[in-house]
Amino acid sequence: MKVSEILQVKGSILYTINPDQQLSEAASIMAEKDIGSLVVMEFGDLAGMLTFREVLRALHENGGAVGSGTVRKHMDDHPITVTPDTEVNEVRRIMLEKHARYLPVMNAKTILGVISFYDVARAVLEAQSFENRMLKAYIRDWPGETAEHAAD
Repeated sequence: MKVSEILQVKGSILYTINPDQQLSEAASIMAEKDIGSLVVMEFGDLAGMLTFREVLRALHENGGAVGSGTVRKHMDDHPITVTPDTEVNEVRRIMLEKHARYLPVMNAKTILGVISFYDVARAVLEAQSFENRMLKAYIRDWPGETAEHAAD
């Protein structure tokens, strides 16, 4: 299974923010949309990622307040990216090794979407469930003994 298949199921909604917007605006958008990340775009290009991890770090640094900083100050300006052709097992490895919960999907310089740890886990579970159903159907339809052999 490839990243492109996960994006087909997930859809193409992409939530973005400008790096010069206030972190408080970003936190509000994330809370309103019930999302864990925002793609930071500048001049039509990927400039970084902002996740709940960076927001929590800012809260900690500011004694429980988001503060007056910009998204640029807190974002990850070198996010790990994947392509539509990246295999899901490779994505799982990257996410686990790099502790990345959200990965932008890029085709050259064009962002196609973001996949989350949840998206990957759901896709793997659905694939395993499908395989499990196929194996059970195969076993259930296993050719049984014929009447000739049963009488022996």
